[in-house]
Amino acid sequence: MTGRRPRRAPPPATGVLDWSDRSHWARVQAPCKHCGAPTFLRNDDGLPADKVCAERALTERSARTTAAYQNQQL
Repeated sequence: MTGRRPRRAPPPATGVLDWSDRSHWARVQAPCKHCGAPTFLRNDDGLPADKVCAERALTERSARTTAAYQNQQL
């Protein structure tokens, strides 16, 4: 036995953000940029954002973009 653990396959794409990395956590709370509630979480740009709020914002942005393209009848 080599003592190495087998690699796990990456999780399937679900549209859910993976913020398990340490870079998404801060030591002090700050207001979420989406809802204003205090949060320790940070988005990829380092701005305070709740994970649920960030996922909702991405979903809404995707829906608006899809609607815009459909309205242009490309």
